[in-house]
Amino acid sequence: MAQFDTGLPSISQIQGYIKDQQLLELKLLTGDSFSGQLCWQDQNCLCLITQDQQTIMIPYHAIAYLKPQAAQG
Repeated sequence: MAQFDTGLPSISQIQGYIKDQQLLELKLLTGDSFSGQLCWQDQNCLCLITQDQQTIMIPYHAIAYLKPQAAQG
């Protein structure tokens, strides 16, 4: 089993999003788009809790992009 390298910048950035409970937009290569907060990551997937409280496990290879959403207020 491959080691989960927490020293990689992308993994560190995602850990920061999880810690800060940052609202994110996540777009898949299929064109589907989701908004929500990440609750965990492992070496294969992310877990996103959508704004309507759905839990979605998303494999890294399916992600087109992931970006923070601007704070609403």
